[in-house]
Amino acid sequence: MDFSIKAFDTKNPIAAAKSGCIAVAVFENKKLSQAAKALDQDGDISAALKSGDITGKAGTTLLLRRSSGAAERVLLVGMGADETISEKSFTSAVGATLKAFANLGAADAIIALPLTDVKERDLGWALRAIVCAAHESVFRTDGQKSKKDPAPTGVRKVTLAIASADSRARTALAQAEAIANGMDLTKELGNLSANVCTPTYLANTARKLAREYQFDVEVLERKQLEALKMGSFLSVTNGSDEPPKFIVLKHMGGKSKDAPVVLVGKGITFDTGGISIKPGPAMDEMKYDMCGAASVLGTFRAIGEMNLKLNVIGVIAACENMPSGRATKPGDIVTSMNGLTIEVLNTDAEGRLVLCDALTYAERFKPAAVVDIATLTGACIVALGHHNSGLFTRGDDAHEALARELLDAGRQTGDTAWRLPIEEAYNEQLKSNFADLGNIGSPGGASVTAACFLENFTRSYTWAHLDIAGTAWKSGGAKGATGRPVPLLTTFLINRAQ
Repeated sequence: MDFSIKAFDTKNPIAAAKSGCIAVAVFENKKLSQAAKALDQDGDISAALKSGDITGKAGTTLLLRRSSGAAERVLLVGMGADETISEKSFTSAVGATLKAFANLGAADAIIALPLTDVKERDLGWALRAIVCAAHESVFRTDGQKSKKDPAPTGVRKVTLAIASADSRARTALAQAEAIANGMDLTKELGNLSANVCTPTYLANTARKLAREYQFDVEVLERKQLEALKMGSFLSVTNGSDEPPKFIVLKHMGGKSKDAPVVLVGKGITFDTGGISIKPGPAMDEMKYDMCGAASVLGTFRAIGEMNLKLNVIGVIAACENMPSGRATKPGDIVTSMNGLTIEVLNTDAEGRLVLCDALTYAERFKPAAVVDIATLTGACIVALGHHNSGLFTRGDDAHEALARELLDAGRQTGDTAWRLPIEEAYNEQLKSNFADLGNIGSPGGASVTAACFLENFTRSYTWAHLDIAGTAWKSGGAKGATGRPVPLLTTFLINRAQ
């Protein structure tokens, strides 16, 4: 859908707007929104509400054909019991509106819902909720099917009605569209089969983004990684015939002297578990083990579209984790880029092995902050389910501030995270008799010990870790990538730029 914003007031009344359909709100207490009142010139909206044809319950709709007035149709949308609208009621109403639009014979429509009346939410949130829901409603997963699903019909052009002209609203809409486009890219990459979305495919995607948005891009190959002594990352690649790719994207939209924010993404394009092989059921979902990398690329798509005034660097360590005669074995000891030795106790704990070298590499940028994003541990799903990403940082003032920024960005967007501890006591669980660290800890707190492992490679800068194992994709009948945490990351960067 194409979106635009238009201000309606006494000089430009909504009742005079020409459109295939105008969506307005009604409430369970028989009240009409301001836009509904303006369109109720013949009393048909009031009559429909009084008759019980629509109750006003959140998410209910009723379509009225019009014989008079500029609009051909009016869609009444239930918003719940109060004019102080809950977030849940608003999102339900938006979903119902978009569903109704999909079945209309109209090509254009106006959404004149009360965008500024959602409890504890602002206009920017409402615009983002509508745009992201619209993208989700038309998102296609049939790219690799021989016979495509029927193309969506109905409304393709939507005008969002606001009370008065405001440049901030146009900025918020542009940001919402950029975030939605970034989420679409992240979902597309996540859903691709692993024989297509290889490390090389991710590298080519980064190059394509660089051409489109004038990013700087560099892709390091195996020989360069060997010269950098990335022994931990390379140990994961040993069993695969697919060459590893270490991708560096640079969006230098801020001042030249400003320290960049670095986003580091885990890019395991397929994870068998290696020699510590995973069970067969649901192993197909391990194509999603590159969703950290996909979210970095999606976030770059968003900030490139906005031309965000901030220096941002993306680092992606991409490879497969496969079993073969060359594969790293449990008990092998490898040396990381920063010189720490690691006993590989379980080859299925490979994400931290690629990330630790990527986090060491990030030091060279003298970053203002580093955030790594990874589908790192099943234990995070046990702890938080599929609602919140896990957030880990140290506890000093700088890290407390970074944690607040990320948590606030999550709350702004509904792409929420929950903070879990990093404490020295957990590092005791990572001790090895034969190396500086084991790549897994003793039983208990597995998502925490994984974060503590990474923390050992981040002590020269301010850092946070996002474990997105529970939020990056859905299983079952709704199987597919979610596009998270692109909204959180992009909003975090927007807030920094401001």
